[in-house]
Amino acid sequence: MGKIQSPEELMKYIDDMNSENSVVQFSIPGKGKFTLVLQEEDDQSIKSDVEKNPSLERMFNEGEEQYKKGLGISTSEFLESLSEKDFM
Repeated sequence: MGKIQSPEELMKYIDDMNSENSVVQFSIPGKGKFTLVLQEEDDQSIKSDVEKNPSLERMFNEGEEQYKKGLGISTSEFLESLSEKDFM
């Protein structure tokens, strides 16, 4: 377990991480012990999910068409439309 003395030293630990070296344990004086885990993103996750599930592909396509036609609302608009009654 390494002892981190500066932000630069912490960034060095992070820069050195990869799929083979994905877990780093270190301590920061005055803060405590930490475990840092690298979880690589799967760039193809949505594509592979769609390939496995044709219904999901249909839903994506329908959503895209509705968006193009102006039939959708933004997340902000959706959240503003909710009230406490919706959660009871």
